[in-house]
Amino acid sequence: MLQQFSLWKYLASGIILGPLFTVCLGQYDDDCKLARGGPPATIVAIDEESRNGTIIVDNMMIKGTAGGPNPTIELSLKDNVDYWVLLDPVKQMLFLNSTGRVLDRDPPMNIHSLVVQVQCINKKVGTVIYHEVRIVVRDRNDNSPTFKHESYYATVNELTPVGTTVFTGFSGDNGATDIDDGPNGQIEYVIQYNPDDPTSNNTFEIPLMLTGNVMLRKRLNYEDKTRYFVIIQANDRAQNLNERRTTTTTLTVDVLDGDDLGPMFLPCVLVPNTRDCRPITYQAAIPELRSPEELNPIIVTPPIEAIDQDRNIQPPSDRPGILYSILVGTPEDYPRFFHMHPKTAELSLLEPVNRDFHQKFDLVIKAEQDNGHPLPAFASLHIEILDENNQSPYFTMPSYQGYILESAPVGSTISDRLNLTTPLRIVVLDKDIEDTKDPEVHLFLNDYTSIFTITQTGITRYLTLLQPVDREEQQTYTFSITAFDGVQESEPVIINIRVMDANDNTPTFPEISYDVYVYTDMSPGDNVLQLTAVDADEGSNGEITYEILVGAQGDFIINKTTGLITIAPEVDLIVGRTYALTVQAADNAPPAERRHSICTVYIEVLPPNNQSPPRFPQLMYSLEISEAMRIGAVLLNLQATDREGDPITYAIENGDPQRVFNLSENTGLLSLGKALDRESTDRYILIVTASDGRPDGTSTATVNVVVTDVNDNAPVFDPYLSRNLSVVEEEANAFVGQVRATDPDAGINGQVYYSLGNFNNLFRITSNGSIYTAVKLNREVRDYYELLVVATDGAVHPRHSTLTLAIKVLDIDDNSPVFTNSTYTVIVEENLPAGTTFLQIEAKDVDLGANVSYRIRGPEVKHFFALHPFTGELSLLRSLDYEAFPGQEATITFLVEAFDIYGTMPPGIATVTVIVKDMNDYPPVFSKRIYKGMVAPDAVKGTPITTVYAEDADPPGLPASRVKYRVDDVQFPYPASIFDVEEDSGLVITRVNLNEEPTTIFKLVVVAFDDGEPVMSSSATVKILVLHPGEIPHFTQEEYRPPPVSELATKGTMVGVISAAAINQSIVYSIVSGNEEGAFGINNITGVIYVNAPLDYETKTSYVLRVQADSLEVVLANLRVPSKSNTAKVYIEIQDENDHPPVFSKKFYIGGVSEDARMFASVLKVQATDVDTGNYSAMAYRLIIPPIKEGKEGFVVETYTGLIKTAMLFHNMRRSYFKFQVIATDNYGKGLSSKAEVLVSVVNQLDMQVIVSNVPPTLVEKKIEDLTEILDHYVQEQIPGAKVVVESIGARRHGDAFSLEDYTKCDLTVYAIDPQTNRAIDRNELFKFLDGKLLDINKDFQPYYGEGGRILEIRTPEAVTSIKKRGESLGYTEGALLALAFIIILCCIPAILVVLVSYRQRQAECTKTARIQSALPAAKPAAPAPAPVAAPPPPPLPPGAHLYEELGDSTMSYPWSLELILARNMDKIITVMSMGMKCLSMEVVAVCYHQLDKKSMVRWLVKLRRNMKRRRKSQRKLKNQKLKL
Repeated sequence: MLQQFSLWKYLASGIILGPLFTVCLGQYDDDCKLARGGPPATIVAIDEESRNGTIIVDNMMIKGTAGGPNPTIELSLKDNVDYWVLLDPVKQMLFLNSTGRVLDRDPPMNIHSLVVQVQCINKKVGTVIYHEVRIVVRDRNDNSPTFKHESYYATVNELTPVGTTVFTGFSGDNGATDIDDGPNGQIEYVIQYNPDDPTSNNTFEIPLMLTGNVMLRKRLNYEDKTRYFVIIQANDRAQNLNERRTTTTTLTVDVLDGDDLGPMFLPCVLVPNTRDCRPITYQAAIPELRSPEELNPIIVTPPIEAIDQDRNIQPPSDRPGILYSILVGTPEDYPRFFHMHPKTAELSLLEPVNRDFHQKFDLVIKAEQDNGHPLPAFASLHIEILDENNQSPYFTMPSYQGYILESAPVGSTISDRLNLTTPLRIVVLDKDIEDTKDPEVHLFLNDYTSIFTITQTGITRYLTLLQPVDREEQQTYTFSITAFDGVQESEPVIINIRVMDANDNTPTFPEISYDVYVYTDMSPGDNVLQLTAVDADEGSNGEITYEILVGAQGDFIINKTTGLITIAPEVDLIVGRTYALTVQAADNAPPAERRHSICTVYIEVLPPNNQSPPRFPQLMYSLEISEAMRIGAVLLNLQATDREGDPITYAIENGDPQRVFNLSENTGLLSLGKALDRESTDRYILIVTASDGRPDGTSTATVNVVVTDVNDNAPVFDPYLSRNLSVVEEEANAFVGQVRATDPDAGINGQVYYSLGNFNNLFRITSNGSIYTAVKLNREVRDYYELLVVATDGAVHPRHSTLTLAIKVLDIDDNSPVFTNSTYTVIVEENLPAGTTFLQIEAKDVDLGANVSYRIRGPEVKHFFALHPFTGELSLLRSLDYEAFPGQEATITFLVEAFDIYGTMPPGIATVTVIVKDMNDYPPVFSKRIYKGMVAPDAVKGTPITTVYAEDADPPGLPASRVKYRVDDVQFPYPASIFDVEEDSGLVITRVNLNEEPTTIFKLVVVAFDDGEPVMSSSATVKILVLHPGEIPHFTQEEYRPPPVSELATKGTMVGVISAAAINQSIVYSIVSGNEEGAFGINNITGVIYVNAPLDYETKTSYVLRVQADSLEVVLANLRVPSKSNTAKVYIEIQDENDHPPVFSKKFYIGGVSEDARMFASVLKVQATDVDTGNYSAMAYRLIIPPIKEGKEGFVVETYTGLIKTAMLFHNMRRSYFKFQVIATDNYGKGLSSKAEVLVSVVNQLDMQVIVSNVPPTLVEKKIEDLTEILDHYVQEQIPGAKVVVESIGARRHGDAFSLEDYTKCDLTVYAIDPQTNRAIDRNELFKFLDGKLLDINKDFQPYYGEGGRILEIRTPEAVTSIKKRGESLGYTEGALLALAFIIILCCIPAILVVLVSYRQRQAECTKTARIQSALPAAKPAAPAPAPVAAPPPPPLPPGAHLYEELGDSTMSYPWSLELILARNMDKIITVMSMGMKCLSMEVVAVCYHQLDKKSMVRWLVKLRRNMKRRRKSQRKLKNQKLKL
């Protein structure tokens, strides 16, 4: 009972202590376990370069106590590589141990993470648990970007359009790199301001900072600036802008000159502050009536030249030429006369110009580029037509009337009016010169040269006074003026100058006083005295007014005009009275200038008587008569009156000693008694008397007779001047001599004019009789002239006389000697002895007394030749050697001169060319005198035996050095009939098929000869031994065909064996042909053919070797004896091996797939080729695709065609991309392999453009590969490596909603993939790339589209257009729907807040892990990511993670910020909510959005909500159990 009780006691104790022990044991079992939930591994992060002792983990949260008196656990570190981590076991803290070193994540240390194991030993139980601690080393931005090169260089044509990418040199590894990770290692490029080049940052820009591609921002101008220094800064993308690091480099951009400017004429004088040239006028002057042959080309000053202002277009071959032309001109008929060469601008005369019709030409010349550039240049060309002097000068008036005041001072100009207000203008012109230009003629006055002079320049000339004139001495001056232009003389013009009175004379009475008697019987009015005062002035200055000043006492009066004193009316004279009258004579000049004089008349009154003398009506008579007046002509009636009526007797008292005149005694008629001669007496002053017979009854009168001239005398030459003259040749305007002729006639009748009766074109004579040469005379043409000089007076009917002058032309040294030939060419044989005369030259000098001498010009050939100075014989100084001259032809060309020993003219020159003729100096020389050969007795025709060789020492390349061979058939006729030698090679062969006796020896003489002159030759002997047939080996078979040889056979591999036999002979084998590359060798003893060099089936597939077997004796004699039996052919076939791997046509394939693509839709086709043959070139393709969500492969490839197809649907996956590899294996997948990368980007119509062409779709489909390459080119100009992908080819769609189709035109839908971003290029960017180059693309498409084919437009796809239209046509229904959606959003906001709270509870467990993961570095964009990027490798992304892929951000990592997802995906939340879906979390929202097209969406949401409820219920139940325990 007690035992039973004890049993129960122990049982009870066990029952009580068991659970307690179990609890305690369970408590100790928890030691070394983590006191936290979540993943077993502890993942923390630490910055690189953290200080030593930095806390890595502040608490490992391992259950148990490691310190104190009763530790339950023991902690230590394991796998602590390099001891980077220290452990504080008590505090369970981990520290960084970086003493003496730095934790560096960057190269060269590359410590990206540390993994240690915390070993925990449960001291109670003894168990050991390892806790893994993963320490992620976070990158710090401690490295600046570095450029690969110190500087970069680019060239840009100035015509490059704005927006063009001009530099892509940072692509690949050529740009800047940063060894930091994540954003710290990602590079952005920006252009900085350069103070040394302030315009660079405004001229260029980098629109895409990640690529660094430099784009042109402003148009360039090479003429303004040729080089830019662009400072480009590379900075990393650290999140904290203040921590970003930068570095800079300089991009030197050289601007290339483009064809944007037209030509400009030179010389160019710039307009200030511009690049424009001032207008230029070229000048040319040509004499009239000259032929084009004399004048062409016309010299223009400065020479016409234009250059392209774009002077540095590269390459120079692209620089355009300049074309010249005459655009317009005046007169309009200029094309008749002038032509301009279009390329040289040489101006040519087409026909002579007559200056009488054209004095000048003003032309506009144009210079333009020959490439059709639209900016020509213009210049003026003024062509002056010079006078040939075939026209005489002339005056515009036949005569001139001038006036001069007699008081005018010296230098006064003659006037043309009486009032002296305007000068006398004498206009002289010359038809050889334009009327507006100074004719530059010289005017000669034929008389009064000491009184008058005329200005000598200008069109209008003026007469001026050289000395004072006096009208009273000479009232008029008549003379002639002649104009002389140096060759021609004008007709004289008469100048008549009238001297105007100046009132410089006082009226003068003949007597100071007069005594007069009057008689008392005289009645009032009777004449008392006729007073006559004389005033030499004229006009009013010479009109005299008489006045009695005093003394008349009223008894006498005087006529104011006539000066006649008469008795005053009603006066009675008283005998004995006397009167003293003071009479004044005054002129009628203005009062200030008036002059007067007085005289006294004494009158005494006498008683009446008869003593009054006869009285003439006037005291002075003037008369002009011609010297041709007939004798007896009545000249004047001098009848006087006598108051008493007494008879009057007339007589000439004085002035006519020759009794030229007769005066009738009774009537007083004056007549001509003798002939007049003005040349002897030109004036008579006759004093005539009238007398009544009383002693005091005589009175007198004066008659002035002027004899006028008639032209009754011819000019007379001065007999004392020499008539034998001389003049030197070759001198124009040279003075020859002078003649002088006089004419005693007066006025124009006495003016003498000179002219020439002959040789007017050679001589000229001036108005003063000086004779000059008109042109240069040439004595060698004519040395003597008889010149006829004519002297003519100026009368209306002139008289003339002639004089003959003998003129001798004197010689000067004006001619150089002239050779009879300008060029002498002579052939001189080489080796002629010195002193040989081979040529005689001759030159003549037409000058008198010339002594011609000859000499060689230049010292170069004087050591070869000698030239006799007087005979002109050219001889050798030494023998000439043809071989001593380099080149193909031995020639010596030199100049010889002929000169006048005593002359001054330059020497005459001729060219002598001496051709040295090769005379074949050397014969060919054989290398041996005797050659040996062997031949089989049955050798066939053409069998080679041996080769002879001869050399010729004559210069190579000449006929004399060209060696040929022939057989001498004279010495040994029979051998010459059976053997022959090839003419050029010297190969001795059989002429016929032999059938000769063995052991016979033939001697064959071979002659070597050249083609020289004379032909030279030499000979050699060939001994030919006919072998015994037994001495010639025989092959066992004529052809050998060994098994094929592998192309991989190593050197020495045996191919086959050949065999030949001979009697008692050792056989030597050799390959004689077919082995030029040395691919095979043969053992000359055994006949084994082996591989001697690497073989390649792809290079050569078979060989045909010709082998020969010879006896050792023949070989030792260095001979070969080919025959039918000792030669054979070996046919060797090469076996192909799989020694070449496949080669893909591209290393990187780019394709695209549309979001709405069906399953197994074609994406792109890859192709690999293999140079091997057969199965070795048959490909099998397979893909290597990284894992994709839900285990899908995404793509498949057709094994034998390489066509890649889709294996999944891509709905709502736009801007996702997939990268994978394609493997090509030859031999149907059993052989060698190679791989290529494939990029497939998901697109939709938002990425596409439609290229509309006016050609049918079938044509585009045929040429699509070529067209796509052209489009690739233009897109790759902007984005290197980009690929254009064709989405579809179809008929052109047009009309409303694009519902109509036109099959005559084509819609080509394309998009482009950027390999740098792995996504489609923005549709607008693609449009800009293509539309901006549409003209160039059309030009490139032309060969494929055909004539008239072109791109019509590039437009947006119809789907995109229709969406836009729907958006624009939003109506009331859509507005109502939007309002409803807005109400739904307001209702969902509380639900969203509830979701956020519940989501926070779920996130609490992973907060720390999330923080660490969010700090992890992001992958660089350039690094290849597993495809698709929207689904990175495990750990798997939450369902909404790929929303960032949709937004274009692939750098974010899981876990995702709820707030960020909410903010960025509100539109998707709205979409899901509007469909009536209740999303309990953001993950669900994201999934909802991307699974909208699935039918099971609602069931899936219900199931998800039910599972979440069950999970919460189980969590509450577990919590309650723990509380109970």
